[in-house]
Amino acid sequence: MQGKIIKGIAGFYYVHVEDLGIYECKAKGIFRKDNTKPLVGDDVRLEILDDDEKKGNITEILPRKSSLIRPAVANVDQALVIFAIVKPSPNFNLLDRFLIMMEQQKLPCIICFNKKDIASDEDCEKLKETYENCGYQVLFVSAHEEEGGMEELKALLHGKTTTVAGPSGVGKSSLVNRLQSGVCMETGEISKKIERGKHTTRHSQLIALEGNTYIMDTPGFSSLSLFDMEKEDLQGYYPEFAEHEKNCRFGGCSHISEPICGIKDALAEGKISKTRYENYVLLYEELKGKKKY
Repeated sequence: MQGKIIKGIAGFYYVHVEDLGIYECKAKGIFRKDNTKPLVGDDVRLEILDDDEKKGNITEILPRKSSLIRPAVANVDQALVIFAIVKPSPNFNLLDRFLIMMEQQKLPCIICFNKKDIASDEDCEKLKETYENCGYQVLFVSAHEEEGGMEELKALLHGKTTTVAGPSGVGKSSLVNRLQSGVCMETGEISKKIERGKHTTRHSQLIALEGNTYIMDTPGFSSLSLFDMEKEDLQGYYPEFAEHEKNCRFGGCSHISEPICGIKDALAEGKISKTRYENYVLLYEELKGKKKY
């Protein structure tokens, strides 16, 4: 039998088998010998120990098409980064950190701004212009009223495994709950098997929506450190810089203090977002001050 790991806690793995439900499984000892650890998102084969109690053993991890470091998950197709338009206003520095993290892991990213029902058209237009000019797909939704881009969002998620990320307080859980409406895996079933009736996001978990469509809910982040990066690498994660770098006088230009800089010229002409550039400078200085061990 084949299924997908939707959650792992304390050595138990919860495997969703389409049309049959969730099986509580242990991983066979062979994985420890091979120094292989099952990940949330892994497609696996399992043997059934008790069909009534839905218990089994994972006997094989099927080949992974991808794996992420943070969050630790396999077979993800894309990322959905969720921020609020207002209440709270977006923390653009944190948003850029999320985008950089996904770029590092070569994961296509959709930016979803929630709370469209209480935001102005002007607020939405500014956000759309800023991030679409960077090459990102931008959606505006209301989890509260299910208006705007909800149908477009569902279409973008269909048939894919999507990791959902964003800070606390932006309506991420409400949006995830809205997406789960009428899905094949009932909340009560998840609660009984995994959290004893408590719906939390302390652990990453995959939620089956329909067919082969999964979303991975993750804990909210209030901060996010850049990792495995030197300051010289940072500009490569700002896609809007690429077309203007040819106008820099010096090779290896940091785009901060050098004269005749194509990026600073583009900034002055309004071709690069001031907010994005200011975050670039802050992150560059952060990486510059990073201790080397």
